[in-house]
Order: sequence, then structure tokens, then C-alpha cells
Amino acid sequence: MRIPRRFLPSTNLLMAFEAAARLASFTAAARELDLTQSAVSRQIRMLEDQLGVQLFVRDQQVVRLTVAGESYARDIRDALRRIGAASLNLRANPLGGTLNLAVLPTFGARWLTPRLAGFLKDNKGVVVNVLSRLTRFDFRNDTMDAAIDFHTDEWVGTKSIELMTEVTLPVASPDFVACRNDWTPEVMREMPLLHLTSRPDAWERWFHLNCVPAEGVTGMLFDQFSTMAQAAQSGLGIALLPTFLIEAELSKGDLVPVLPRPLKSDAHYSLTWPVERDAYPPLVAFRGWLSAETRRYRGSEG
Repeated sequence: MRIPRRFLPSTNLLMAFEAAARLASFTAAARELDLTQSAVSRQIRMLEDQLGVQLFVRDQQVVRLTVAGESYARDIRDALRRIGAASLNLRANPLGGTLNLAVLPTFGARWLTPRLAGFLKDNKGVVVNVLSRLTRFDFRNDTMDAAIDFHTDEWVGTKSIELMTEVTLPVASPDFVACRNDWTPEVMREMPLLHLTSRPDAWERWFHLNCVPAEGVTGMLFDQFSTMAQAAQSGLGIALLPTFLIEAELSKGDLVPVLPRPLKSDAHYSLTWPVERDAYPPLVAFRGWLSAETRRYRGSEG
């Protein structure tokens, strides 16, 4: 659908408005944009005339956004951010082969990033921008082409492929485990337990699996696997950690299993992307590579 020209103000007008809205001052906006105060005031008046809506209340030397102006400022700020990101990506790769990927921090650092060299070697025209995200996000508001997430449900308007399930194991430092020789689920129930905020029921599920009451399980909370793994290494308690994310610690003996009783999650790691990006060449290439890489990894585990 073609948008009428009157609803597409020039970038100069929008930048003047966004700066004035953010700084709550025409004078400060003028300094930021290297313009005169009168030029900024004139540009904002032109924008108001073009839209037919008052964006600022002028009260002597003070200006403040109207209700309509506040709403418009949020949307325009996001639009300018998207334009800037698109321009930056294009400059980084003039051939347009940029893939913006959101990943969970520990997954990205410990599993994906060490393997990315193989993808980039075979896809020399592609630039991959990796941004860490702790929480799920909305593709409608984020300039991402795809995301690697851990979930059980599907997002509306997206496609996805399953990468791998998550198997966790109760681990602790060697000294912590060596402090006693009678480890059982009942004994563990009374020990300091480390919890991940994104897996709040993990310990309850593990104890139920091992026929031990799990009500009232408490302990330290962490928002990332990496910090929880470090806490376990430091002897602060027992952590349920995905085995594929702590391979190095297990092989070096920095972390050891308290009991060899793994817990398989109901959720899985997936690559998800908006349907409109389905045929985007860098994403197609990455999707194929990642599918093969995870199949190879699952085969090596088995």
C-alpha cells in the first residue's frame, strides 16, 4: 500500500522533533544537531503543519510534549533507530549480506561463537551480528533476522527449526562433592542449591523425578548459566547445568557430577525467524549450516 506523501515527513524534520522531544528543549536540540534554535523551532512547526497535529506546548521559554507528541516521539525514535541500524549494516557489508541474530548469552558464548568461523569461511559475503538477549522479544519491534531461543511454544508470524534439547546434570566443585560420601537426592535436598531465573522449576522437576519432595526448595538465584557455573565452581552450592554448556569444566574437572542423574527438559533450543525473512539469503545459508552443525553435534553426543 502506497503511503500518502503528507504522512512521510523528511528525515530532517523528524530528527529535529526527536532531539527536541528527548531533550525537552529546542535549544539543546539545536546544539546537538548543529543548528540554530530558530531553525529547530521552524522545522518542528513545519512538521506540525504537515501532520495537522500539535506536538509541543510552548509556554514562554519552556516546551513540553503534548499527549500526541509523546506517542509520536516513541514511534519516530524507533523508526530512526531502525533506519540507522539498516544504514550501518549496509555500510558494513555493501552487498547486503548481513544477518542480525539474537542469541541467549551462554549459548552464544559457549556453543555458537566457537563454531561460527566454519560458517563464515564457507559464506564469505555474509556478516553475522550476534546480540545477546536474556528474554524473548518481538520481531515486530527488533531489527533481528532470527533468534536462537529456548522454549516450547511457537511465536505468531514466525517459522522455526528445533536445534537440540537440553539435558541438565547436578554439578558442584570437586571440594564440595568430596565433603561427604553419602550423596543421595535426600541429602542434596538439604544442601545449598543454585537456581536459574529462566528455569525456576528445574530443581523441583529434578527432585520429583527422583521421588523426593520438592516443596519449599530455595537457594541463590542467577540470571545466566555462566555466572551460576562460576558460583558452583567456587563452592557456593549445587547447580543444575546443561551438559553441552559445561563441557570444558567437566573435562578439566572444575565441575563434577554430584549424582549421575540427568534431567531432560521439555523445551528445546530453536532457531526462529519472522515469515517475511524466510527467503533472505544470509538466513537461508545460516539455517542450513546450523541444522547440519547441530545434527553433527547430536551425533557426537550419542
